[in-house]
Amino acid sequence: MIIKKNFNLLIIISHIGLGFFLSIVYSSGFINVIFPQKDQQFLYFLQLSEPLNAAAAAAASSNMAAPCPGRCGFFVEKKKRFCKMIVGKDQRFCGEHATMEEGSSRRIVCPLDPKHTVSEDKLEKHLKKCNSREKPKPVYYVENINSGSADSDETLQQVITTTTTIIICDVDDSVLSHPVLQEELDNPKNGDSAHKHLKQQSSILGNLEALGLLGRGRCFVEFGAGRGKLSHWIHEALKTRDDLKTRDDLQLLLVERCSTRFKVDGKHQDDRVQFERLQVDIQHLDLSKVPLLRQKKLPLVGVGKHLCGAATDLALRCLLETPGLTGDAEPPRKRLKSSESVDDPESVDEAALPGSGPGQDSGPAPVLGLVVALCCHHRCEWRHYVGQQFFLQRGLRAEEFSAFCRMSSWATCGLRPTNRDRPPQDPTNQRGDDEEHEPAEETDAVNGFLSADERERVGRLCKRLIDGGRLHFLKTRGFDSKLTRYADAQVTLENVLLTAIPLAAVPSSASVK
Repeated sequence: MIIKKNFNLLIIISHIGLGFFLSIVYSSGFINVIFPQKDQQFLYFLQLSEPLNAAAAAAASSNMAAPCPGRCGFFVEKKKRFCKMIVGKDQRFCGEHATMEEGSSRRIVCPLDPKHTVSEDKLEKHLKKCNSREKPKPVYYVENINSGSADSDETLQQVITTTTTIIICDVDDSVLSHPVLQEELDNPKNGDSAHKHLKQQSSILGNLEALGLLGRGRCFVEFGAGRGKLSHWIHEALKTRDDLKTRDDLQLLLVERCSTRFKVDGKHQDDRVQFERLQVDIQHLDLSKVPLLRQKKLPLVGVGKHLCGAATDLALRCLLETPGLTGDAEPPRKRLKSSESVDDPESVDEAALPGSGPGQDSGPAPVLGLVVALCCHHRCEWRHYVGQQFFLQRGLRAEEFSAFCRMSSWATCGLRPTNRDRPPQDPTNQRGDDEEHEPAEETDAVNGFLSADERERVGRLCKRLIDGGRLHFLKTRGFDSKLTRYADAQVTLENVLLTAIPLAAVPSSASVK
């Protein structure tokens, strides 16, 4: 073997099976050779005219002397391992580390999405295929279809006493779980953040099952889907059942306005189930025009985990006010007997479900129920809010609604100072996957005479008052709805779940709130 003195070399020989693995680490890459003899493990260092570079030395001290085949050759110092991104054909580095390649062009931030970079000399080509580019509007995009009516701007007023005089809806405890997530919950590799998300997902599935909504023969519409984890677990919970196993008896429709990385629904493309993702703002989504829903016409179940602020109201309008999806609100034609369950779609008279009736054959099937985790009430807007009638009946207008929204942030922020350096938040942000629920700006005059405990109590009352309008809206649409506490406060401060099933599916002996 001939070694040139201008290279910085590190030779590592380690025992693998019956032979030896020789890895020569140098500044421009790796050479791997197998020696089928010898029977003991040892390590050689060749020190030449110059010391080893930091990456090679770090690689020697780590468990990986060379990158995995087909993976990036860049050593990540912070993680003490090589980058695991897949490289292109005949390439040594992934796109993010392509600058390490000799003669490569400078990488710059993508002007369409600052979350990733692109080679400067390939920018024009990249902009034509970037996932964040503006795309043609699909047939189901109808601008502002779920926005509601616009009104005057919000002005904060002293309305704290109003929250104590209005009857606030009760919140029952319903911390449940589902066995399909138990293995992941017991996995020690999951950190605290992942474990909290798994607990919430498990409880949401448990509440879906308790309501008889977790079953096949329906289409689950996940609003603010993000990576699609909730739909993933719904699929995992249903694929092990012994009932129908055809591709036609279960659909999962994921709605997310942003281009999302590391989507989990891509892992289910080969399963006997239909996953479809719509990249569209809920505000502009017309479900009656979605081809998937028009084909099979399975009953719909709306779900969502931390559907932030106005996104909850947009989702309710999308499900229950979309033209062609729902008809005029009429009294339900049939109630189920106590022994009947909504878990069997055939046991419910579809003519008695909200949104069904004559003239509705051209759209999707009716709504079977919904289960949505609420959060970020301070991001609600009067023009989107579905409970306007509820407020107006109590002498409350847009100005008071705005005040309640601002004070609702006290439930989770207490007296913490506001981080004014953060960029302004979109009030219709449609998911909160990272649990980064930003409080509203605290410029209220009551800061000086309310304690932290009093502020938290008022904040929760404001949240329940806003949710009371949503319950009223669902009741006028023929649904029996309620609020439940689905997780401990240590898991998430935004721990209230909005659930609803048609009055036609409620046993006759049950009381309707």
